[in-house]
Amino acid sequence: MPSAKSTALLAVTTDIEMKKLIILLGLPVIFCSLYAQHTHNNVKLTRETKIIAITILAEARGEGCGGMYAVAAVIAQRAFERKRTPTEICLKPYQFSCWNGKRLKDLERLLKVPQAKYALALAKNIKLLSRDFIGYANHYHNNKIKTPYWAKGQKPVKVIGNHIFYKL
Repeated sequence: MPSAKSTALLAVTTDIEMKKLIILLGLPVIFCSLYAQHTHNNVKLTRETKIIAITILAEARGEGCGGMYAVAAVIAQRAFERKRTPTEICLKPYQFSCWNGKRLKDLERLLKVPQAKYALALAKNIKLLSRDFIGYANHYHNNKIKTPYWAKGQKPVKVIGNHIFYKL
């Protein structure tokens, strides 16, 4: 039979784990509601912010706040792992299909969609995002496409909306 001390320790650990889980699951919603509402129209956007926001929009604008946050977290994870800037990660050939054969001016129209405020907030705060939210995944694909070669035999770490996330 467990002692009172071990039972108390288990209760505290469980409570801490539950709080962590609640915080992690709530991050996209909190971030969405707090930061997406506050943008200044008179602030000039940097090329880097535009590229990151456009990548998020092109890849996940139909996936809600959680899906957009998850894609942004993958960009942050790859930048961290590869010691590159988020912009370098976004523009690397064949990493994000939205950039295949496209230039910034081809996709800037996406910055006018309603989800752009949130994507810009994510882009501006890319280094502050919780990569733990996606289990430190560095790859994902849409579940509506044929499974890519790199995902065959891999175990997903998370599924958010129509995206399946992997840590490769």
